[in-house]
Amino acid sequence: MRAAVLVPAAGLGLRLGGGLPKALRELGDVPMLVHALRALLAAPAVGAAVVAAPRDDVDGVRALLARELGSDAPVTVVAGGVTRQESVGRALAALDADCPVVLVHDAARPFVPVSVVEAVVEAVEAGAGAVVPALPVVDTVKEVADADGAEHVVRTVDRASLRAVQTPQGFRRDVLAAAHARSAGGDSTDDAGMVERMGVTVAVVPGSEDAFKVTRPFDLLLAEALLNRRRAEAAADVDVDAEHTVV
Repeated sequence: MRAAVLVPAAGLGLRLGGGLPKALRELGDVPMLVHALRALLAAPAVGAAVVAAPRDDVDGVRALLARELGSDAPVTVVAGGVTRQESVGRALAALDADCPVVLVHDAARPFVPVSVVEAVVEAVEAGAGAVVPALPVVDTVKEVADADGAEHVVRTVDRASLRAVQTPQGFRRDVLAAAHARSAGGDSTDDAGMVERMGVTVAVVPGSEDAFKVTRPFDLLLAEALLNRRRAEAAADVDVDAEHTVV
């Protein structure tokens, strides 16, 4: 196995609303978690996934994934923790010891392209201890401060060197394990940040606009639109193949 992916999926996702854990919110009648796992497992480098599910619904998530992905899918479901960091740690502990490259992916990024997943794995295999996919920041960024209850601009930040980081983030297994051991009991939402604090250089590979994170209701609308576009393109490809079939 070249790589395995850890998917923390125990968060409530309060900003998204809806009453369900964010990873289980549906896009086109399919939970985001399922879309994300299908995208990740489509990458040739990924041989297994470990999902950290809500602690009170582990059996339900296990049954859902068996139904949607097949009972033979290389997916293990464990109980997640109170924090994202704890969920990743529990998923890492459940991973087979012989996997050299470990990815960590947000379930709320359901449409990450295979090319991004492969690029992250290949960068780790080429010698990087940690890798993140990222996009250039396109908006003007300003640093602000609060004075007497009102914000004011301190300075305009040069965006040329800024990047918006996505997932999957990739790590040598020993590097990720050391970062979690060093930060045990913490509440980090960024595994690459934990590795940075150990002094490990984090490499960057190009991300994708399709790998955006579904955080707020508007993001859900964007995800539905992308899903509809992909389904329309797939249907068109099927029609073209049918026209060229020789009978």
